Amino acid sequence: MAFSERIARLKSSLIREILAAAQRPEVMSFAGGLPAEPMLPKVEWAEMPASMGQYGMSEGEPELREAIAAEARSLGIACEASQVLIVSGSQQTLDLASKLFIDPGTEVLLEAPTYLAALQAFQLFGADCLSVPQEADGPELDALRQRLERHKPAFAYLIPTFQNPSGVRYSETKRQAVAELLDEFGVTLIEDEPYRELVFDEGRAAPIVSRLRKASWIYTGTVSKTLLPGLRVGFLIATPDLFPHLLRLKQSADLHTNRIGQWQALQWLGSQKYREHLAELRDFYRVRRDAMQVALEEHFADLAEWNVPEGGLFFWLTLKQPLDTRTLLQPALEQNVAFMPGEPFFAQPEQNPGYLRLNFSHVAPERLGEGLRRLANVIRQAQNAEAA
Repeated sequence: MAFSERIARLKSSLIREILAAAQRPEVMSFAGGLPAEPMLPKVEWAEMPASMGQYGMSEGEPELREAIAAEARSLGIACEASQVLIVSGSQQTLDLASKLFIDPGTEVLLEAPTYLAALQAFQLFGADCLSVPQEADGPELDALRQRLERHKPAFAYLIPTFQNPSGVRYSETKRQAVAELLDEFGVTLIEDEPYRELVFDEGRAAPIVSRLRKASWIYTGTVSKTLLPGLRVGFLIATPDLFPHLLRLKQSADLHTNRIGQWQALQWLGSQKYREHLAELRDFYRVRRDAMQVALEEHFADLAEWNVPEGGLFFWLTLKQPLDTRTLLQPALEQNVAFMPGEPFFAQPEQNPGYLRLNFSHVAPERLGEGLRRLANVIRQAQNAEAA
């Protein structure tokens, strides 16, 4: 059977496979970025117009586009509702951008590490992924400049606010410096911000796209982390030179995003009940983050180093004695513990052993300690075996 040439590059999603294995109730899963089920809000459908069951506009519901544009302007992003495209989760933004920019061999610029599903999407279309190392406050600027001087990437894909998987939040200095470099070299920015609202302090840095003066950009977000991931409602905002192409690509993919989900999202965005929900969500996740920090100090202090995340859903651990953490998956699952190996978050996984991503939102605090104790034992056994 003759498939397209890109099928040879198609990789299964390790995270989806781990989540499937972790469905058993006895498994303590630190693997996926799953919102905590107790914090999924109760939603009402009674007032939804019957017309929402009809076909809709490819761009999305006009009122929802207006609400998203207004929120973006409050962050400093100069935009109108005509630049907003409602998508089926922000993952669709990555698919549309890949179709717009990438041919086999096209260079794209990424953080190292970066979002696993973005790597999967870009590599499917044949991208040559150029990586820039992350520091505690954002990308290594000298490395970023060198990449831009030596290459001409079609775009830079960045997650500056509670980056997945590292949890890094770019400093003001780094945000401004990145914007100036992208302007200088004329490189389009795709800025992905699914975790912006999951912030555990008062910090609220302006998006990088709001600082750009010349470069084109796409800014993307979702309600999956703050409302219901099952709604599958995300959005992108794009500069006028990019928007018409993205819209036509969307039309060829699925006509329009789920209108019923869009209606529900509109009932929340910008409302007082949404602000109250976000405050409760932040308090809830802050408690779970702090509980994981205590458990990590108890069980991992001799094994790994990490920074305490200021938001988002993840801890990113660097093992003091590196090994391929993918080899730990099966032994951990045998102990009813799931986690996410770090290697797949790098464009060159074999060259980056010794990292783990641990989600703190899903496992209840009273089970955290036992799960991390088991995982630490699995790591110690593997390291001892390797040293023997």
